[in-house]
This record gives sequence, structure tokens and C-alpha cells, in this order.
Amino acid sequence: MYNVLLVDDERMIIEGISRVMKWETYGCALAGTARNGVEALEFLLEHRPDIVITDIRMPGLDGIELIAKAREQELDLPFIVLSGFGEFEYARGAMQYGVKHYLLKPSGEETIGRALAEVVAELELRRNKEQFVARMETEYKKMLPHAKEQLLKEFVMNKAYGRNDWDRYRGLFEDGIERERVRLALFQPEGPCEFEHLFALRNIAEDVLGRGTLLLGTTIGERVLLLVREGTATDMLASDIETIKSIFGRFYRMDATIALSEPGALADARAMYRETLECLDHRFYLGEGSLITKRDIAAGADEARETPRRGDIVELDEERLALLIKSGRVEDAAAFLGDFFDRLTALRLDAELAKSYAITLFLAAVRQDAARLGEHLERLAALGAGMTLQALKDTAESTVRAIAQRNYEANTRKHSSIVRKLLDIIDARLGDPALTLSGVAGELLFMNPDYVGKLFKKETGEKFSNYLMKKRMERAIEWIQASDDVKVFELAERLGFGDNPQYFAKVFKKYTGFTPTEFKKAP
Repeated sequence: MYNVLLVDDERMIIEGISRVMKWETYGCALAGTARNGVEALEFLLEHRPDIVITDIRMPGLDGIELIAKAREQELDLPFIVLSGFGEFEYARGAMQYGVKHYLLKPSGEETIGRALAEVVAELELRRNKEQFVARMETEYKKMLPHAKEQLLKEFVMNKAYGRNDWDRYRGLFEDGIERERVRLALFQPEGPCEFEHLFALRNIAEDVLGRGTLLLGTTIGERVLLLVREGTATDMLASDIETIKSIFGRFYRMDATIALSEPGALADARAMYRETLECLDHRFYLGEGSLITKRDIAAGADEARETPRRGDIVELDEERLALLIKSGRVEDAAAFLGDFFDRLTALRLDAELAKSYAITLFLAAVRQDAARLGEHLERLAALGAGMTLQALKDTAESTVRAIAQRNYEANTRKHSSIVRKLLDIIDARLGDPALTLSGVAGELLFMNPDYVGKLFKKETGEKFSNYLMKKRMERAIEWIQASDDVKVFELAERLGFGDNPQYFAKVFKKYTGFTPTEFKKAP
């Protein structure tokens, strides 16, 4: 419903038109009347009607002057002008103010209604156009962030776009931003990533950085790319990034690695993006959850140049590692790996080359556990293409420790079996003068005597000869205590001393502090 103001200095005309017009028929309502231009202008400014029907000749402020004043106040509303026959040419002066409808007095309902219908149609057309424009503006505002995101993606990823293209599209961004210094921050969540994680990471970044610093955020694959204003101090920006990472980790139990470019112009976004990708490549050496900048890469390169090479890393000593694992030397095998990875880190080779060396050594290790080879390879595959050197080191070390520990336990069980055989032989042959380590190892166990002797001492804590002598003396004491009339020469013969009772007595006294005879008489 459109509101109409009726203006005329003749009361009868105002009353007549007010009474005869069926305003609702034309989608209108009579909002008020005025008897001259002055009253009409006051009503316009206070009530803002949609349509004005005005006489041309009025005291104080005539119709044309009223229209002029309304335009001065930027009131863009339609006027229907009423004029007498002699005033018609005068009324055409209103054309300069865009008035299209002129009616000769007296005008009936049909004439005025036809003019109203035309004006209402014009207003409807204008309203529809304004609504369309408003909808387009709303849709544009909704679409603009996505358009910015897509444009940023194109500029950083598509080498077909250059500085000349930026001049064409920079109007999408804030005025003057092309003259500012900006940075790119590339976030890579560590672990299985879903869109929810990327969406959350962007929202957290918006909350922490604020609109004053964060100009735009978008996703590229399984990463989040942020365009930030350089106005923030580097230390402050680094602190904010750590806060983003901390909040994200607290809610999703997931770490994130961040690459931060050096500042530059927005038109250089592609170069800055390549810089962040290069920084993320060094995540292989610096580890997950790091904030990596170009300076970190330079520092690593300087360190690699200053670190003396301890042999060519390409010459992998796979046989040495395999021997340590087979023999169950857990700590030695772990130390070997630690030294290898330290050297690899210091050299700062290309990530793929360094990875190939590390994987080669890993495969040499897991071949020592053929029964679980598939399981070990699955652990390696689980690290994925984005594995870091630290993750590879941790996996290799835990795997090597597990295999070496199993070999150690197997070897221990094997050794215990050998030693048990030795103990059984000693018990069974205490009276054999020919019972020696060399004889038992070579003739009965078919093993190296030196190895058997070391193995025996490792598990019993005593040398074979000392243990044998101790067992003979303990058996002698048992026999003496069990029989009062046992003879020394009989003990010597029964315990492997042959026909040398004097030597037996000497050994017995050294072991007990008594001769066999004294020991028999002792209370």
C-alpha cells in the first residue's frame, strides 16, 4: 500500500478528491492533506509519503517550488501535478524535475485513478528493481568471501596468473591492500584429517588473529592457508600462531605444523606460497608441530655445512646392524641407529633422498624378523608420504629394539639349555678325572670351549673349573658327614683326584679350613 499526500489551496477540491477516490483500488491510502506548499513540505519531511498529488498555483510555496524543495532534500518520490487550462504550459516547468503526470482541473476519479495506476506501476517496477539489486548485493556479499578464496587459490597455485591479472581482480579486496605487506601461513594438521578439522582451524584462527590481522582464510587440499596483514610484529604473530595450534590440539587431540612466509606484496602471493611449501618440506627434519620459516631452513643449511662428515652416509653398514640385532644387543643396536639418524640430520640431504637411506636401513633391520615382516612394513606404511625424520627414527628404533630383545631372549633360552647340559654332565661325572671344559665342549657339545666357558661364567657367575672343584668339595663334605669310616684315598678316587689323595686333602683344607681327618673329628 502506497501513501499519498494531497496538496491544494482550495478546500473543496481537497474534500472532493478525498471523498470520491477509492484509494484502495489503486493500492494506495490517503496519508494526509496540505493547503499550501509550506505545509506540504513539512509533511513530506516528517511522514515521507510515497506519492504527492499537488496543485500548481498556491500561496507561499507553489507546486513547482515544492517539487524543487523536495528534490533538494533528496526526496525521490513521484508527483502528479494538477493545473488549470491556462496554467498548463506553466506546469510543464516541472518537467525539469522529472514530473511525468499532469492533470487538468477539474479531474474526476477516473483521470486521477489512471495517473495513480501509472505511478504505482512505476513504483512497483522501481521496488522490484531495488529488491533485485538488494538481493544481488546480498548474494554478492555472501559470494565475495568464496570468490576471494578461489582467487587466492588461483594466484598461489596456477602459474598462468601473474601481476597483470592482479590489477584486474584486486578490486575484490580492501582498498589499498595491494600496497600493504602481507604474509602467508600454511597450516598442516598431523594425522588423518577431515573437513571438520580444517573448518575448525580456520575459525580458531579468525578468533585468535581477529579481522584486523587475518585478511582471508581458505583450504587447499588438507591444509589451511591464511593471508595475514604484516602490521603485527613477527614475535606477536608467532605467539598467536602457537595459540591457534594449542587450542586446536586441545579440542581435537591433533598437532599441526605451520609454515610462515616472509612478508611481501599480495601480488607476490604465489612466490610466498612456494616458500611455505618449501618450509613444510623441512618438516621432515624439524619434526611435526613446528613453526617453520625461511630462517629455519637457512639455519639448517648453515648447520649442515658446518657439520663435519663422519663418512659417506650412502655407505650403509647394514651388516653391522643385522649382527647387533641377531645377537640380541639391544642397546648397541639402538645406539647404532641413533648415530645413523644424527648423521642424516646433520647432512640435511634432500628429504626424499634422506628418506630412502633411512628406509633402506629399516628394511635391513626388519629382514631379521621374517615372521613379522608384513607387520613391520605396515608400521612403515602407516607413517604415510608426509613422514618426518623423527617419526621414521622413532619407528625404526622401536622396531629394532623389539626384534633385538626377542633375539636376546631366544639366545638366553638357548644359552640356558647349554649351561643346563653342562651342569648335568658335572653332576654325573664328578668322579671322572678327565672331566674338563675342553673335553665337554668339544666331544660332547661340539662347541668352541672358549665360547662355552664364557657362556658358563655369564650364567653361573663362576669359571667352569672353580664350579667343578666346588661341587666336588660339597660332595666330599656330604660323604664325610654321612660315614665316619670313609677314607681320604677313597674320597680322592671317587671325586676325580685319582691316586693323588694328598692333592685332594690340600684342596679340601683350602675350601673348608680343615683337613679331611680334622673335619671328621670336628664337633
